[in-house]
Amino acid sequence: MDAKVREALDGILFIDEAYTLARGDQHDSFGQEAIDTLLKRMEDYRDRLVVVVAGYPQPMRDLILSNPGLESRFTRFFQFHDYTAPELSAIFEMFASKGHYLLDSEARESVSDLFHRAFSERNERFGNARYCRNIFEETTTRQALRLASRGVPSTKDELRSIVGIDIPIETSCLGVNEIPTPR
Repeated sequence: MDAKVREALDGILFIDEAYTLARGDQHDSFGQEAIDTLLKRMEDYRDRLVVVVAGYPQPMRDLILSNPGLESRFTRFFQFHDYTAPELSAIFEMFASKGHYLLDSEARESVSDLFHRAFSERNERFGNARYCRNIFEETTTRQALRLASRGVPSTKDELRSIVGIDIPIETSCLGVNEIPTPR
């Protein structure tokens, strides 16, 4: 932690998933040592260092409240709202575009339906763009399995095409392992 603080002097130290430093595990003294070092260095270099910590809202509240030094030093909070269903669909299409994939109209509709359901069922652990990436990766896996199951070579256009059946129907990536049925 001390080395990272020195590296960030006259700049910003960003700690993602900072709540993992205060897990409360008696066998893991690293987290508490890191917090103690961070607090000391934040005071020592208060004019040369900006520290930004990020993570899920409730675990971050627990982290800040776990130590009076953290509570008195972290006084500004920003909460970023989840992406909307249309924004999630646009992110998915961005992943597809970067991978040189084309979605047909049925695939677009399935993506929209999936993200509307996912958005309405989301909880505090919803992964936003990470969720989109997972769905995109599952989609390309399903597309590859669909094409491979035909037993004939695929054309370049077929390899680039994502169709409705390639889109997972479940909102949870953990339960999306069914293999698509070839058409």
